[in-house]
Amino acid sequence: MLVLSLILVPIVAGLALLATRGENPAMSRTVGALVAAYTLVVGVAGHGSEWSYRWLSRPFVASFHVGDTAISYWLVLLLAICTFCAVLATNVPRTRQFVAQLLLLEGAMLGLFLARDLLLFALFWDLMLLPVFFVLLGWGEHVATAWRYFIYNFAGGLLLLLATAAFGVLFGSTDVIGRADVHIAGAWVPWIFWGFALAFLVKTPVWPLHTWMPLTYSDTPSPMVAVVSAVQSKGGLYGMIAIVMAFMPNEFKAYAGIFIVLGVISLLYGAFTALVQNDAKRVVAYSSLSHLGLIVVALASFNATALQGAVIYMVAHGLFSAALFLILGYVESREETRSLVRLGGLGTANPRLAGALCIAALAALGLPGLAGFVGELVILTGIFQAGLIWAAILALIPIVLASAYMLRLFQGIMNGPEVPDLPVRRDLSWREGLALVPLVLALVVLGVNPHPLTTFDPGAYNAVASTLQGGTR
Repeated sequence: MLVLSLILVPIVAGLALLATRGENPAMSRTVGALVAAYTLVVGVAGHGSEWSYRWLSRPFVASFHVGDTAISYWLVLLLAICTFCAVLATNVPRTRQFVAQLLLLEGAMLGLFLARDLLLFALFWDLMLLPVFFVLLGWGEHVATAWRYFIYNFAGGLLLLLATAAFGVLFGSTDVIGRADVHIAGAWVPWIFWGFALAFLVKTPVWPLHTWMPLTYSDTPSPMVAVVSAVQSKGGLYGMIAIVMAFMPNEFKAYAGIFIVLGVISLLYGAFTALVQNDAKRVVAYSSLSHLGLIVVALASFNATALQGAVIYMVAHGLFSAALFLILGYVESREETRSLVRLGGLGTANPRLAGALCIAALAALGLPGLAGFVGELVILTGIFQAGLIWAAILALIPIVLASAYMLRLFQGIMNGPEVPDLPVRRDLSWREGLALVPLVLALVVLGVNPHPLTTFDPGAYNAVASTLQGGTR
């Protein structure tokens, strides 16, 4: 029951906040932070525990089966940390309702990462769309962006649900995530494969299925987009590892070239587009497209080292993207703009804010000593080992460009002449600083010692890696 409480507590707390009346921002943030802290503590304490209840026997077996795996464990902890930081950083109208949506989003994503049944995974996949959709409508007031986000991702969810149903009929059960004895065969397998794969590519996202992402990231309030960019995008990558690679390795190997090409295009397109953006949040949005493209290439390279690098980089990207979006939210709330053309000289009056942005930007561009560098290095090593020299060489171009667009972002906001007509500046408050400390600290710790991410329960990594290298079970 401990692992079940991970999902239920945030959802119940979020619904309770929605049901209450009155506005007390400090109390709402306190409740949200306590719930996120609870999920972090229980996520660590409850590792390895499972809970299962069969709720469907025909036409296939399906269970409400929850429990973490070696990879989802780290995503659960990442989600708890990012939600805690996002709640503390929240400073928007109707704080109570906004924090409630953050908690509902956390609960739905925890359900996704803890689901051991494919049907349960698909249900939480669609549920986690709703909080972002309602926040875009209620706080961002961007109706077109909200519907674009929902339609793209819900269409992917329908493909996922159809593929799940077909999988259940072929195998007889959807209670399979984390199992090593699952294999399906038949004429429908390629169709099932692409149903899963397209859903995961949309969520990641990968070019050309990414067009919902820049608008969503720029129009959603920063605390929410920090969680979406850091963790929700990892739902697609986790699905590729835990479902596509694990259960359909032959199909994945057959179509790996397509994934590599899409990943490389995402790498290059995202980096070059980020380089010319003047909206600070769009710089980070397109940089995410580039970074996640590198992970897709790593997964499609059929190499165990690249797979370990992908897991490291998934966590690293979550940490520095969340930090970047929270910091840009602070900047926007102070200066009432995100335009690099209109910003400048904030570092003089905001040394703590400048320091935080510097660390997050350096992690994003892959500075040695921070977690981003370790992930990139291990991925490139694995891609070289796989013989994909051309992909590794092309991947170096966006990595170099990351230095250009991240330094441009920092310089454009913190350095240069001060803009005289901007509002009065103030540095980070204790609450705003506290929201960044866990992210920055984790970037440094994992940059110095990424070992836990590569050796924790290595059998789970080896099970996936063996299917990739051998091509069959």
